[in-house]
Amino acid sequence: MSDASFAGALGAPGRGKGKSPVSFFEFWPGWLFYAPVVVYWVLKSLRYGSVTLPSLANPRIAAGGICGESKNEILNLAGPEARQWIANFVGLTTSGHRGGNDLALARNAMAETGLSYPVVAKPDMSCNGVGVRVVHNDAELADYLAAFPRATALQLQALIPYEGEAGIFYIRRPGEAQGRITSVTLKYAPIVTGDGKRSVRELIAADTRLNAVSALLLSKIGAKANTIPAPGERVRLVFVGNHCRGSTFKDGLDIVTPALTARIDEIMHDMPDVYFSRIDLRYDTLDALRDGRDFKIIEFNGSGSEATNIWDPAMTLGRAYTTQFFHYGESFQIGAEIRRRLGLKPVGLLKLAALWWHQKRLMAAYPAND
Repeated sequence: MSDASFAGALGAPGRGKGKSPVSFFEFWPGWLFYAPVVVYWVLKSLRYGSVTLPSLANPRIAAGGICGESKNEILNLAGPEARQWIANFVGLTTSGHRGGNDLALARNAMAETGLSYPVVAKPDMSCNGVGVRVVHNDAELADYLAAFPRATALQLQALIPYEGEAGIFYIRRPGEAQGRITSVTLKYAPIVTGDGKRSVRELIAADTRLNAVSALLLSKIGAKANTIPAPGERVRLVFVGNHCRGSTFKDGLDIVTPALTARIDEIMHDMPDVYFSRIDLRYDTLDALRDGRDFKIIEFNGSGSEATNIWDPAMTLGRAYTTQFFHYGESFQIGAEIRRRLGLKPVGLLKLAALWWHQKRLMAAYPAND
């Protein structure tokens, strides 16, 4: 199946004639793109009397998920209904010194949880896919663990075979019987299909979108760029579904149906006190996802979540900021309601800064991601 026909099977929108393969702001420096978001956050902080109020939007998650949250702790909030929709996982912590029994510990944890290779190894505290790697055997897992920081938590999770990837943003205010899906991002990994003649590098150059992000891809795949895939062989260039690593994001809000909303709402009602979250998942087909079936959740993100549909190449800058302001505005409103109802206090600014710094230091020490 060609890339185009495969994308069509998943329901990817076409790139229409004359459409740019990237939005003009997709690769702006972070400080430039997020400057208006920071201003908006400051204005909301003045209105509500707290710069960290969104930390209350998910009161059982550390700092509400603004930063420094534990992936394992969030998934462990799930009750029996939510758990059946979550990809099987196990958390563990590396030993305090090199040469410890990390591999044996990991293998025992996998056996107790019913995990088998391949699995996705990922840091317990991270973002943007940093440190995420697929491991296929003991040797690869041992290499990953040896490169991982000491006495640091990580997660091993089943590799879900579904090709489709999506991020679904869910919001429910305290006291509301039903939440709502406010954003859907359909993610398409960078893939080339061999013809037995051209190298991976040449296949990248022949694809408008992949050529536009070729600097990102070629720096990552190394010698693979010069290999010549067999006719019909599909080569996935990166594993992590992140637009800044070469994936294409498409706005998918039009796939939302009552059935999908009901399913996500059912799951989130079994995630205690999680009101504001982007749910990252893998799905079989878009028809199945619309029906609320045949998908597995990889992780739940908290108050630091971004509605990633803003990175659709067709997105306008105005719509991107409107989307950002709406979602972060909701996180302040939910935090304010929980403060009013329960009398809870948001995390202190110094503690939040310490969490951010701790996460930043860990991310710099993680193994390279796929």
